[in-house]
Amino acid sequence: MQPDRPMLAGKLAPSWTRPTAVPRLRLLARLDEPAPLAVVVAPAGWGKTTLLVQWARADDDRPPVAWVTLDDSDDDPVRFWAYVVTAMQHRGVDVGAEALAALRVPGLDPLDLAVPSLINDLAAAGPCALVLDDYHSVTDRRIHEAVEFLITYLPTGSRVVIAARFDPPLPLARLRARGQLTELRVGDLRLKPAEAADVVDDVARVRLPAQEVGALVDRTEGWAAGVHLAALTLRSAFDPLVRIAEIAGDDRHIADYFATEVLVRLPEDHRDFLLRSSVLDRMCGELCDAALQRTGSAALLDDLERAGLFVVALDEHRQWYRYHRLFRDALRREADAAADDAEALRAAAAWFDARGDVETAIRYLTAAGCQREAAERLIASDDDFLDAGAAGTFLRLADDLDTELVRADTRLAIAMASAAGFSGQFERVDALLDLAERSLTDDVIPPPGWTTAAAAIDTLRGSFGRRLDPSATIGVARRAVALEGDPTRHGYAISRLTLGIALAGIEAYDEAVPLLDEAWRRATALELPVFTRLITAGALAMALLDATRDADAQAVLDASATAADALEAALGAVAGAAIALLRAAQGRVLYEQGRIADAAAVLERAARLARAAAFPSQTARVLVVLADALVAAGDRAAARDAVNEAREIADNDPLLPATVRRITAAEERLGRGAARIASAQGAVPEALTDRELSVLRALQGPLTQREIGNELYLSRNTVKGYTKSLYRKLQVTSRSDAVRRGRDLGLI
Repeated sequence: MQPDRPMLAGKLAPSWTRPTAVPRLRLLARLDEPAPLAVVVAPAGWGKTTLLVQWARADDDRPPVAWVTLDDSDDDPVRFWAYVVTAMQHRGVDVGAEALAALRVPGLDPLDLAVPSLINDLAAAGPCALVLDDYHSVTDRRIHEAVEFLITYLPTGSRVVIAARFDPPLPLARLRARGQLTELRVGDLRLKPAEAADVVDDVARVRLPAQEVGALVDRTEGWAAGVHLAALTLRSAFDPLVRIAEIAGDDRHIADYFATEVLVRLPEDHRDFLLRSSVLDRMCGELCDAALQRTGSAALLDDLERAGLFVVALDEHRQWYRYHRLFRDALRREADAAADDAEALRAAAAWFDARGDVETAIRYLTAAGCQREAAERLIASDDDFLDAGAAGTFLRLADDLDTELVRADTRLAIAMASAAGFSGQFERVDALLDLAERSLTDDVIPPPGWTTAAAAIDTLRGSFGRRLDPSATIGVARRAVALEGDPTRHGYAISRLTLGIALAGIEAYDEAVPLLDEAWRRATALELPVFTRLITAGALAMALLDATRDADAQAVLDASATAADALEAALGAVAGAAIALLRAAQGRVLYEQGRIADAAAVLERAARLARAAAFPSQTARVLVVLADALVAAGDRAAARDAVNEAREIADNDPLLPATVRRITAAEERLGRGAARIASAQGAVPEALTDRELSVLRALQGPLTQREIGNELYLSRNTVKGYTKSLYRKLQVTSRSDAVRRGRDLGLI
């Protein structure tokens, strides 16, 4: 799903409902309660959507109501939040420009930037409500975490309303305890006798006596779909009262009525259309004509919907429809799920593909059993999904294919590994690349832009893999460079970028700089995407500065300035993935020129960009550079915060060795400086030595003295000696007091 592609209109507005639908006034009043979250939870057919449609369309002074109808294809953070933002814009809420831009960045988690940006926009735009219908369709943990974040920080007056078949994985108990939750469940949704009588009157044009209405409610247990179904059977019943006595209340029996009482009463052409089209999850006239090899489907869908035959219009123009879920289940049981299904699904896939909806086309090909064709279409569309920030969607589509197909297809496994890396699912990369290597043969067609599939595998392992140590990473990156000798191919530049970054990570600048320089020049000449070109320029500029080649670094910055400024102007913090290192290099140059205040300002900006990009090594590297500038500017507290943030990243993510060493060096510099200040001010009688500072830092954790000695390559007795000296200088008698005193003095 491309965030900037037009949304399916029927999902961005409340479903069309019969104008005469019975109003649920008692429930509408509950939904007006001001809690930030309202949930309507019940199985299919209990009237959840109808109730929310009535609430959303109420003609009063309520703030705008944005609506999203979810389905299985929305189980992707990028797609989900693209629909949410677009739905709000559709209702005239002035939000989401930066959020949508953030969703276009491959690999950037919406919770890092898009959702916080949306919350900030909502605070400025004023209250609104967001309805998420069929929320049970989404299962991705990242979506639930981001929705919880949205609910937690919603501006006053704004609300989220969720309809689902079961409790959403959100902190309902906590919200309930705080009075921040409105709940409607099956017991609330059961039709009262008066409401059931109105439904029967509306559908069957029969006014039942109160006693029979009570029997109907009792037998259907107030289930809205069951009452509606019963009303349909009453239309042609010779004796409606006898028919009511035949209706059972359990879901299975009610569902059977679709087949035994509804379908058999339809004209043959209507019944045939319903059975054959039930293979489609949503329908329009053109699609049905193409999939079923017939004409006149649009008119027939309109007739069926107006007749109340469990055909639901998805938009006010009645262009798109779906079947009531239980009705569709019954149709599928009745249909002959043989060759006709596969033929219709293949035709539907071709129809969507011709209209640019590759994702839906692939889903239908997979459902039709055309696994190989679906895989080929996926592989051919790899770059399109990545460029649209839909790597997670690509991976889910591939996961629907047979495992054996992935094992046997090197290209598919490579594409899945790339999608896993770009969507932040690093734990899957190595296993997928292992599959690719096991199926690798000399005659495998390489991915587009690469000379060999083996080079693509090695480059991905060097970029996203988590199994290799720095030395092994450099080894596979060297192998990729050796295989990619054609300078006219994208793989030539990308493999050299990967190796150059790995070498810079161990401070081997004599080799890293020429590789990064060549990667940058080839990326420019080949007109690789601007993100790739700027990432390469940033890595090169930082390596040149580390190699004390400041003039050459300035030349790279000058050559990239226009593109970097344009990208940042267009995307704001979203551009961080591409330009954070460039801005860090710019700040370093200013620092070397003695322009400390300017350097600190630029590096603060670089840190914000790096955090938005969420690349661990890059963020930690920028924070260390920022800390040095802050120390020079006299703000040691802010410098310590920056280094502590970098250390926290190092404790949770694998970083390049050079970055880890820089963090440690920055901690030591800050500790030594703080110790000198503390000594000069008389806070401690003597300045702490470097060893004492190292021991003090180690005392913060759970390590024993023996374990601290192992970490610092000291004997236990030596550690004990440093500890005693440390206690004396800090004027304390215990480990906890030493740590507390050290923190108070800014030593740690």
